[in-house]
Amino acid sequence: MRPETADLPPRYLRTKEAAVFLSLSARTLEKHRTYGTGPAYHKLGGRVVYSVADLEAWVARGAVTSTSDPRG
Repeated sequence: MRPETADLPPRYLRTKEAAVFLSLSARTLEKHRTYGTGPAYHKLGGRVVYSVADLEAWVARGAVTSTSDPRG
């Protein structure tokens, strides 16, 4: 484990880790954060972190239930 991640509670992910979790690039996740369209985030010690629960909720909000759904 890298020293900078050792102090981070396990329920939070940094941008790169959250991007992997969501199958997005880190840059795409940063753009979502800038535009206000991404998952909720927190700043801990000046660093952006995402809770796993917030990531899962964001994914669930985008769930498509029909092929005729305009989001799908």
